[in-house]
Amino acid sequence: MMPGAARPTAELPAPLRVPFDDLFWRDEYDPIVETDAELAAIVERADLPALLAALAAALGDPSILEPGLRPPLTLVDTFGHPHGGMTSAQVERGREVALAALVRLRDSGIRSVGILPREQVDAILDFLTNGRAEYWPSLKHELGLAPDKNGAPDFVYADLAGSREFRTLVIGAGVSGIAAGYRLMQAGAPFTIIDEAPALGGTWWKNRYPGVRLDTPTFGYSYSFAQKTDWPHQFAEGGEIHDYLAEVADRAGITERIEFGTRFDSARWDEDASEWVVVLSGPQGTEERRFDAVISALGQLDRPHIPDFPGLETFAGRAVHSQDWDETVDVEGKRVVVIGTGASAYQIVPAVYEQVDHLTVFQRSAPWMIPADNYHERMTDTFDWLQRTVPHYGQWFRLWTLLLGIPGRFHTVTAEEGWSGVPLSVSAKNHEVRESLIARMAEQYRDRPDLLELAIPNYPPGAKRMLRDNGVWAKALQAPQTTVVSTGVGRITAEGVVDGAGVLHEADVIVFATGFKASDFLDGTDVVGRGGVELHDYWAGDSRAYNGITVPRFPNFFLIYGPNVNGVVAGSGHLMIERAAEYAVSAIGELLRRGARSLEVTEDALDRFVSWVDAGNRRMAWGQEYISNWYQNAAGRVVTIWPYTNVEYWAATESIAEEDYTFD
Repeated sequence: MMPGAARPTAELPAPLRVPFDDLFWRDEYDPIVETDAELAAIVERADLPALLAALAAALGDPSILEPGLRPPLTLVDTFGHPHGGMTSAQVERGREVALAALVRLRDSGIRSVGILPREQVDAILDFLTNGRAEYWPSLKHELGLAPDKNGAPDFVYADLAGSREFRTLVIGAGVSGIAAGYRLMQAGAPFTIIDEAPALGGTWWKNRYPGVRLDTPTFGYSYSFAQKTDWPHQFAEGGEIHDYLAEVADRAGITERIEFGTRFDSARWDEDASEWVVVLSGPQGTEERRFDAVISALGQLDRPHIPDFPGLETFAGRAVHSQDWDETVDVEGKRVVVIGTGASAYQIVPAVYEQVDHLTVFQRSAPWMIPADNYHERMTDTFDWLQRTVPHYGQWFRLWTLLLGIPGRFHTVTAEEGWSGVPLSVSAKNHEVRESLIARMAEQYRDRPDLLELAIPNYPPGAKRMLRDNGVWAKALQAPQTTVVSTGVGRITAEGVVDGAGVLHEADVIVFATGFKASDFLDGTDVVGRGGVELHDYWAGDSRAYNGITVPRFPNFFLIYGPNVNGVVAGSGHLMIERAAEYAVSAIGELLRRGARSLEVTEDALDRFVSWVDAGNRRMAWGQEYISNWYQNAAGRVVTIWPYTNVEYWAATESIAEEDYTFD
């Protein structure tokens, strides 16, 4: 299309109708044929709260959830508590109840369960949450069995729009873009998704380096509307996540709505027409198109950051950033340098150290690591049996995983005013966690005191992103072919990397595990809003958005996973992504309902939100003045992290507050 051409009309899509708002909903489960003794062995190995909840739902009998069996939801400091902290007496009785219920399920031949009565859902949630009713609304967002599940749009586009045409552009076909596309399809609203990559997946298409996988439990990293339960690994591998996203998009009919190989260059708000004039670069060249709303699903961790190391261009070998991994890079028998010890390095180093001739790891600051002995393990046979035979057990297990993440580890990283342990800890509990983690490291490095000294971070736990520890990192660093360098990068030469002490470390391959430009939202694009104000000029290096979604002077423009929407010690990033997408779709519905052309968040609403978020971040280890991390912008303000729970974010995005917006 030539610049200035009218936007094309398209046949209005029919609203997507998915049973129970779950693309992976299963109508019938395998029959139970095991003996009582075999069932007893299964119960012995099962996660009790999830199993009891699933059995109560399947039998339609919440009375089996005895008050004395409520999991106490003991807060996790370092090591997780089996069954949510249930006592040994609770576990013993819980297994008796679960076995009796499982036998009932077998003998009654129940293999299918539909939407539950509200009172049954509330009774089961009351049990699982130990009476914390404030958790229920956000949990019902995740529960397909709840009659008041609250994620789908509450409108049908054709009913509100009439003859009006309202088209939405979604930028990005990763986790966020697929979420937005799904909700728009449910409403039957016209939309287009673009992605500059040749395939969907976003982060999970781009990141294909050795060892790539989740560092959150798999069941906390899936859509509420696509509850796959037959995951092979407890922390899914990157390829498994990409395959899941592709299957979700295919099942929802989203894939055919994506224009691949199409880059978003710029957008300008046309005040007379109340439309966004968008410039795209695609297979047919540059074109200009018009949309009524734009949803940016570009995310935070998308633009690789490689420091400006002197001499980088002179290196004679292969150099690659972790996100831009090239499958033709061969490390077998090579001298490999990995620069960085963050999340990607933590996965790459253990994956390659046994293949290389020599591995040099440049460490600027050591990472804190949370114990996770199951990090590389597959899902158990017990889990596999339960998700195949107990109706919707996988859904309850997922909900239980999300529930445990609501309080998360906030209590371990909250700063205590006047605490004397600064700068190595921020509270008595934080210090206790620090000592526990150091003791674990001391055991791992018992034969290498030199490495132990390097492995202990010089900042409080939680001040930077914490990794998952199952021992493989320490094993890789102690391998005879591995050298750890803590003197920094001095310069890069044709032969390799010279450290800060002037020592040359020869290399055939350099891997930059140096992170992303996380605080530079929409970097490389121009977005010009009302009054000719460019978005980056408006931000002036300090990215801010109301609920992480809307920005004053930029009507009908929505961010998913925008500023301050990223949880690091609690909650589910997927829930926050979905809520932002749903918020944007709700805003579109509100525009149609009012017959308005645009909505724009007020400066007062943004200021109030930012003040609240800043206050929360200042209470956390990562928000202390003496801390430097990628959560901050150049001025030192934390702009990527959400300092509250998913419950607060659910409440903040529950509705389009009329007093916070102006409508035109």
